[in-house]
Amino acid sequence: MRKYTYEEIKMMYGRISPFEFKDKLIDLAKYNAKIKSVPMLDAGRGNPNWTAATPREAFFTFGQFAVNETRLNWDLGDLAGMPQKSGICKRLYKYIEENNNMPGVNLLESIIDYGINELKFDGDSFVYELTDAIIGDNYPVPDRMLPHIEKIVHDYLVQEMKYDTNLGGNLEIFAVEGATAAMCYIFDSLMANELLRKGDKIAIMTPIFTPYLEIPHLPKYEFEVININADEVDSFGNHTWQYSKSELEKLKDTSIKALFVVNPNNPASIAISDECANNLVDVIKNYNKDLMIISDDVYGTFVNDFTSLMAKLPYNTIGVYSYSKYFGVTGWRLGTMALHEENVFDKRINDLDDNLKKSLDKRYSDMRINPSSISFMDRIVADSRLVALNHTAGLSTPQQVQMAFFSAFALIDIENDYKALNISICKKRQELLYNALQIPMNEDKNNAYYYTQFDIEGWARANYGEDFVGFIKSNYTPVDILYKLANNHSVVLLSGSGFAGPNWSIRVSLANLHDEAYIKIGKSINNVLNDYLEAWKKSKSTNCILLKNS
Repeated sequence: MRKYTYEEIKMMYGRISPFEFKDKLIDLAKYNAKIKSVPMLDAGRGNPNWTAATPREAFFTFGQFAVNETRLNWDLGDLAGMPQKSGICKRLYKYIEENNNMPGVNLLESIIDYGINELKFDGDSFVYELTDAIIGDNYPVPDRMLPHIEKIVHDYLVQEMKYDTNLGGNLEIFAVEGATAAMCYIFDSLMANELLRKGDKIAIMTPIFTPYLEIPHLPKYEFEVININADEVDSFGNHTWQYSKSELEKLKDTSIKALFVVNPNNPASIAISDECANNLVDVIKNYNKDLMIISDDVYGTFVNDFTSLMAKLPYNTIGVYSYSKYFGVTGWRLGTMALHEENVFDKRINDLDDNLKKSLDKRYSDMRINPSSISFMDRIVADSRLVALNHTAGLSTPQQVQMAFFSAFALIDIENDYKALNISICKKRQELLYNALQIPMNEDKNNAYYYTQFDIEGWARANYGEDFVGFIKSNYTPVDILYKLANNHSVVLLSGSGFAGPNWSIRVSLANLHDEAYIKIGKSINNVLNDYLEAWKKSKSTNCILLKNS
């Protein structure tokens, strides 16, 4: 915690990651909050301030049952045995009946019922997989994902992301340590399998989560990056965060090998509209049919009837999803990547020249007699452990159980009560923020309301015209408002430019603070903007006097 000067903050702005820069603002905001005895409000990071309690209760209650099972065949006090499969489903139902006051026990029973009655699982096989997995006494087998858990997660992703197995065919899922791990694995495997090479051309739909902007420029990649910009505005000049046809038509360039998308985007958290998605599909199918797409859909569950690009372009797309935001589990590291069995990645590997194929066969030769038959998904799993440790690959089994419980919880929630609650929390906070800003909030069915991006330049132009815009740009810099919010109001926000958004925009996380904080944040932003406005009016008045005297 230290008081940075404006010059120090200005010097760092744009030269380090916005998330690292935010830490400096936090130090400044904490320093001033302590002096003024006011709370520091950090709306810079998207960690939600809620948690899904009932699935956790079911998880921990089930965990106690699982420990009891280990003692049935071997019990030496501190040392116990391993769960046994025969009759385990019956024993679980008996445990539920005898412990019906335990937290989450009703959901636990519903999850087991759902697996047996809806998914047609064999009771002992299903309960044994969960029990052995939550104990964590075996390596994940299969390494990609445990079979009963994969089926539950599969149905959850189909429900929430609208993955289309009729259009795309069978779907394989790899359970990973959050969407960030998926990003790392995918980048590495694309390179390892010669699907991308150093210096290749890729496209990124912007604005976007900052690491997608930073990773391509690392020395091992040095990709040529084409930005597909969300350039559309409404009749009032407000950003809609959608993509014009002219921007999407950049993807007609077949030298662009891969497209990276966050949908709904970050920082505006607006999902790609149906019209925009259909225009994208048209470009891909007619001009760049072998384009590889990586779609990160972490905020999709905050939009009613959200549809991933994975559903519209199943042949081209790897779907990435994280449970972190929706269920409040950033610390659990729970995520998935999904790929249809018929996909462009396998096709591109098959189309490589013979020398490259031989090199890849050597890389994966210890896995299979015929390594060329290994699918891209299985290569990602192997690459996640540098191939040689493929036999120890896979997400930890207790994490997979928690993932299954969250998924089943959502599948059982027929009325979508939990979804409605999540959406209402975020939407209410945006309403409070915008009311405090004295700005009308547009209704948008594609809005996840998880973040909001406020464009100061757009606000200034719409309300006071180009003269005021010019005054702000001539007398201030985009870092000025971030500094003043931290220094004068102990409020921490992120710059939109760090996400390849408008230079004069700021991002507010609507997820990580209590409702009343957003009133203060809105008023604090308003105070800074009013200072700009008063300075502009004063300059105009001074100019008028000078002109009059002359």
